[in-house]
Amino acid sequence: MKLRAPATPLITHDPYFSIWDNNHPLGETVHWTGWHNTLIGKAFIDGKEYHFLGYAPYGTQSLKACGKEIDALSTTLCYANDEVKLTVRFTSPMLIDDLYLVSRPVTYCKVEWEALDNKAHEVSVKFYCSEELVLNRAGEGRAWSEEAIVENATAVKMGNGKQNVLWRSGDDVRIDWGYLYLGVEGEGKVGNAVVRDALYSVWVEKKVEKSALFFFAYDDIKSMVYFGEQLEAYWKKAGKSIETVISEALSEYDSIIARCDGFSKKLREDAERVGGEEYADLLTLAYRQVMAAHKLVVDNEGNNLYISKECFSNGCAATVDVTYPSSPLFLIYNTELLKGMLRPIMKYASSDAWKWDFAPHDVGQYPLVNGQVYNTNSLNGQMPVEECGNMIILFSAICDRDGNTDFVKPYLDTVKQWSEYLIKYGLDPEHQLCTDDFAGHLAHNVNLSIKAIMGIAGYSRILAMLGDTEESERLMKIAREYSASLIERAKNSDGSFRLAYDKPETFSLKYNSVWDKIWKTGLFPDSFFKGEVDRYIKEMLTFGVPLDSREKYTKSDWLVWAACLSDTREGFDTLVHSLWNAYNTTRSYVPMTDWYWCDTSEMTGFRHRTVQGGLFIKLMLD
Repeated sequence: MKLRAPATPLITHDPYFSIWDNNHPLGETVHWTGWHNTLIGKAFIDGKEYHFLGYAPYGTQSLKACGKEIDALSTTLCYANDEVKLTVRFTSPMLIDDLYLVSRPVTYCKVEWEALDNKAHEVSVKFYCSEELVLNRAGEGRAWSEEAIVENATAVKMGNGKQNVLWRSGDDVRIDWGYLYLGVEGEGKVGNAVVRDALYSVWVEKKVEKSALFFFAYDDIKSMVYFGEQLEAYWKKAGKSIETVISEALSEYDSIIARCDGFSKKLREDAERVGGEEYADLLTLAYRQVMAAHKLVVDNEGNNLYISKECFSNGCAATVDVTYPSSPLFLIYNTELLKGMLRPIMKYASSDAWKWDFAPHDVGQYPLVNGQVYNTNSLNGQMPVEECGNMIILFSAICDRDGNTDFVKPYLDTVKQWSEYLIKYGLDPEHQLCTDDFAGHLAHNVNLSIKAIMGIAGYSRILAMLGDTEESERLMKIAREYSASLIERAKNSDGSFRLAYDKPETFSLKYNSVWDKIWKTGLFPDSFFKGEVDRYIKEMLTFGVPLDSREKYTKSDWLVWAACLSDTREGFDTLVHSLWNAYNTTRSYVPMTDWYWCDTSEMTGFRHRTVQGGLFIKLMLD
């Protein structure tokens, strides 16, 4: 892809097992939070040592980076000197239509070399992984290692000497329980050493004839606390050990890579067809990030749970207004994963612990999913219209994609209650929090009203599928009346629509109205969308359209949703280019931020969040 990735994905599995190259001149490899996760690669060419990956102290003899290719599931890096070219391919095969592979915590690293001087050479490759991968931070505890027994492989395992599984939650924290496995297929050598700043590390080395297949894996023992019960990752449901899983993964390499290549190629072709090369670049870079900000587990009743972490926001788990923007990726490719995001919300909402008549915001702080932790002490801190609208829209979208109402049926009483809340408060929302209130609470929010309208319409569509025509028509009539009122009361003189009903000539991204286009409900006329898109282009700065009139920052997910309101490809391309340009030029070297300044392209706060799944929404309009 042509996009210069702000950070390069290397190992991406879940919010804990995560290594990125942050494009630092010293070759830093980091956890998505920015703390070091030191991974070092060295090559020995005819007995001479060369550094090629990760931290390289000043004066280190290194191979020169000579290429980088990123697709949805792999990152391929090339390094060379005058004698040899080394190709290193990292693949985290999280194929979204295969739940086992989504969960299996094994990243491949295929290393190949070729002579550039037409001479014979002897080449071996060595990888080091530091204690930072098994401790929250280096020095917080003591790591130890031992040789691991993996069939047809040579491996070493490393873990914290004190195993306190699932003992805490948080945002800017990393795992300090479970075991890292580092190894290579076939015969090799393993051991431990001290590298960089006295870091205890494990290493694996192998002589490379033509190619060698290395691997990185992580067994977290238990993955989630779910209403008091410790749950295991999905991959453990068949009773397999991590050693068996690694051996299995190695034996499947060729077939898995073929599937990964096929998926990545098809994703890119589809994205280019509907949105062009720059749009395809954005989806390619977003895919692994979105998948790796979740964890797939199974509850004690056999239900799949796909728990998100609200990364570098507050660490909340299963956040509804994070699930909502992320949903297009899962609606397109696998609704079971989206259902796995909603099940915890519905379990909590139906419990005695939830006292409100609207939808919760979250169900805990990752990885402790025991009930809402966000602003629990006051109604003022809740997001009633926001979360009710999100949940109902998601239920309706799932029914639409599945072609049936099976998933929503057990929850109909609660969904009805939330729709009644939207009818009561959604036309002109009072002074309450919404997902975009970075600049503070705002009463009479027009985009929030649009969300309520689409939520009411979404429930109408569910009822129509259930055969309740009379009630479905009644609700759709209400949605039409509300939309007509909004258009009359919120219109600006230029044909766009206000940020708030009582703030003339202001603007905001009306991204919630995209569902009217997807569902073809006809609640908003063509003039509404044209007026909005014309205003967006007028307000656009170098790196995007501000979220609203109050500040110069924007949100990547909402910017693409707003671009989808355009009836022309030119309008879509114009807005998407500004986002592509932001990532291509930013000096915030982190996994894709979704909240950044439109005048500088620099990150405002968030990174590595699942909301980048929202970039896929254009494919839903195809």
